[in-house]
Amino acid sequence: MVTLKIETGAVATVTLNRPEVRNAFNDEVIAELTAAFTQLGRDSQVRAIVLAASGPAFCAGADLNWMRRMADYNHDENLADAAQLAEMLRVIYTCPKPTVARIQGDVYAGGMGLVAVCDMAVSVDSANYCLSEVKLGLYPATISPYVIRAMGARAAHRYFLTAERFDAAEALRIGFVHAVVSAEQLDDKVAEITQALVNASPNAVRECKTLLHEVAGKDIDAGLIAHTVQGIASIRASSQGKEGVQSFLQKRKPNWLG
Repeated sequence: MVTLKIETGAVATVTLNRPEVRNAFNDEVIAELTAAFTQLGRDSQVRAIVLAASGPAFCAGADLNWMRRMADYNHDENLADAAQLAEMLRVIYTCPKPTVARIQGDVYAGGMGLVAVCDMAVSVDSANYCLSEVKLGLYPATISPYVIRAMGARAAHRYFLTAERFDAAEALRIGFVHAVVSAEQLDDKVAEITQALVNASPNAVRECKTLLHEVAGKDIDAGLIAHTVQGIASIRASSQGKEGVQSFLQKRKPNWLG
């Protein structure tokens, strides 16, 4: 079974391909996603990555057969298993290329983590969302750092604790997704965002993503201010920084657009 489909190019697409189980993930999918985003993150030809899915659901969380195996794990085995999931989430979140989740269907449990680790998310208006773990006597520990950052602590208090299902309009209201469109408009909206990413300086996008991770949630103190001052000075002196400013002043396209 092919659990992922990968299309490369300036905009690469990684597609979850287990529609028969609503794209639920297991240890095999986790390993493949980790490898795919590691490889694409290093590919100089790739400017953006879309995480998509086939079938009616985006991702239903953990695969039932995988959960049955985990039910018999001891503590050490559970630690090793959870560490692999945590590493996959970290690799996608810190991927040097910008990432866009293309959400064509429902997102549950661990699937919420996959959306949260992407830089941007575009949802079809018919999608539903749910952090269902407490209904199973569990809690969304591994995905929590990313989901809380994506939806905010206040919304997380409600949806972590109640396991209520919410719709795409609510996901947009709380900031978990960036756009909600009809199924017919989904590809156009994703293409609009990825084209904006491709038009930007590759170096600036990479450095900007690092900046976001370094600045978000940090205290605005002398150390952080000094870091940002050093950052703008460095990128102004970079070749693409100079080229970008000169092309703007000379009213021409920058050289990264060909």
